[in-house]
Amino acid sequence: MYQPEKLKARRKELKMTQKDIADQLGITYQAYSAWERGVKQPSREKVKLLEQILKVPKGYFTELEIVRLYNTLSDEGKNNALSYVRGLVQKEKCKNIVSMSEKLYEYHVYEQMSAGIGSSVYNDQNYDTVYFDEELAHDFASWISGDSMEPKYQNGSVALIRETGFDYDGAVYAVVCNNQTYIKRVYQEEQGLRLVSINPKYRDIFLSYDEDPRIVGIIVGNFLPVEQ
Repeated sequence: MYQPEKLKARRKELKMTQKDIADQLGITYQAYSAWERGVKQPSREKVKLLEQILKVPKGYFTELEIVRLYNTLSDEGKNNALSYVRGLVQKEKCKNIVSMSEKLYEYHVYEQMSAGIGSSVYNDQNYDTVYFDEELAHDFASWISGDSMEPKYQNGSVALIRETGFDYDGAVYAVVCNNQTYIKRVYQEEQGLRLVSINPKYRDIFLSYDEDPRIVGIIVGNFLPVEQ
């Protein structure tokens, strides 16, 4: 079973970027990013290459930690573990019965937009389908990547965007400039746009009007998807 969280954690341990690994694999940054988000899974051949690039043993990204630990237990410990897990499974079944009665709304989420240093604006019709328990008005939705807009806009959440011009200073917009897309608080200045992060560890970004920055739309909401 493929485990995206272990892929992301190991990459960070080695201080590698998503682009570093994507380049070595000969794939796009967007394709690799989908693996870390768990939206898509790498093929067996790509898993083998990931194990080599990230210097981990065979099965590191596919073997469940719980299986490895279970195999180290005594027979008595294994029986106790099974009893506990069976109890958890029964509880989950009850939860699923309740959740099925809740209506979920479908959202089409396009290529991730950056809440960090910027990434390419989506340029095709490929999208991920996710679900949320509220129907929220918007023109289009996109992934948020990075922590520069946390805690309000979490990494891995969905940004809901309404296509509009500039409304007022300090609102959060999706801005396109030099084939980059940013989700930031925006302030209009005499010579350009100043993009401000919520997370104080990030510096402001200034986009000169000579660079032709374009406000795609205002962020009207965001959410973390729920499982169907």
